[in-house]
Amino acid sequence: MRLGALTRGELLVGLLASAGSVAFVSAAIDVLRPHVPVLSLGVLYVFAVLLVAVLWGTPLAVAVSIASMLTFNWFFLPPTHTFQLEDEANWAVLTVYLVTAVVVGALAARSRRRAELAERREREATALATMARDLLHGIELDQEVSRIGEMVAGVLGVPAARIEVGTVAPAEGERVVPLAGVATLLIPAEHELKGSAATRFLPALASLLAVEVERSELAAEALEAEALRRSDAIKTAVLHSVSHDLRSPLTAIVAAASGLANPEVRLVRADRDELVETIRSEAERLDRVVGKLLDLSRLRSGAAAPHPELWPVDGLLARAFEQLGPAEERVVSELDDDAPPVFVDPVQIERVLVNLLENALKFSPPGSAVRVRAEPAGDELLLHVVDGGPGIDPTKREAVFEPFRHGGASADGVGLGLAIARGFAEVNGARLWVEDDPAGGHFVLALPTERVAVPA
Repeated sequence: MRLGALTRGELLVGLLASAGSVAFVSAAIDVLRPHVPVLSLGVLYVFAVLLVAVLWGTPLAVAVSIASMLTFNWFFLPPTHTFQLEDEANWAVLTVYLVTAVVVGALAARSRRRAELAERREREATALATMARDLLHGIELDQEVSRIGEMVAGVLGVPAARIEVGTVAPAEGERVVPLAGVATLLIPAEHELKGSAATRFLPALASLLAVEVERSELAAEALEAEALRRSDAIKTAVLHSVSHDLRSPLTAIVAAASGLANPEVRLVRADRDELVETIRSEAERLDRVVGKLLDLSRLRSGAAAPHPELWPVDGLLARAFEQLGPAEERVVSELDDDAPPVFVDPVQIERVLVNLLENALKFSPPGSAVRVRAEPAGDELLLHVVDGGPGIDPTKREAVFEPFRHGGASADGVGLGLAIARGFAEVNGARLWVEDDPAGGHFVLALPTERVAVPA
């Protein structure tokens, strides 16, 4: 350790300790000289030199060596209390003692420096290994920079340090240490980095951060590529799923219209009316498919903002029944007169109910009834829609709410009804799920009876 590396307080303590150690050894020699030849006791000053060399470094150890020999000469070698020597041979002894003390002190200081260097390198390696482990475990760099700054401060021996990705301007009282253009280290301005911190640890830290930044960029590119791939897959699924549902009614409409427009075909009134009815019913079917696609698009784009109102549940069901046409006769409503009103967007919840009822009617045996009943539950009204169909496989109860998925193997249609139903339910603060029921399909719609915060 150099004197320049010591603070004023450390230097003062070192000087006091040096003087104290020389005084202590001198006192010990004074006690021992009646029993041991005094010239042999000079070697005891080596212990004072060793102590100072280990704790405060070579410069103070050399000073202690010289002070020890002068003290030994002054107090113990005749003539005492002078720096003269009665026996000239004692100069050689003092010189040997001085050289021995200086060499031993230098070796002790060197050993201490090596131990400090080994400890510092261990701290650096441990810090780098910890950072690498955390980053490789998937922790984002933006979330880890605060902890990295704390570890860097501990390694560099500064009171605080912070890491910023990229190049940033320092705040007042901060010093900027660029890290290979990848990041910026900011430390208190009064501290200057030298030695191994600047030549070994910081380049390694910069390399580690560069690898993490590159990994993050590659991960982002991979996510973007995966998103594009999934988007293409979804578009392909949409085209495959929708093409049949659009082509079938269009084909029927074109065929019926061609029959009506062909002058060579003579049609009786009943046949003409049947073709007109075909055009009307297939156009309505086509309109329903397009309407579902538009509903899904609104839900996916976040444009389906609800406008909740307080509505009686029988009023909402009446609106939905009107959309079912003749199939309404198969729906049996079992509502209590004391069912509480619900706070929802009536248009959107109507779409939920229509899709649920159409799904139940589709999977019920011909002529069987679909039952609807209400059940108050706290601040919700549970609306049960139960059909007599085959039910839903427990492993597919969540999958049926995904777009272009069906509730059964024999299902036809575009497969959007349940996805739209759950989407409109959720934007209204409601919930929709499949209930376990061995008797058939059983959906539960939980409608809020009070105003609730809905997703933006």
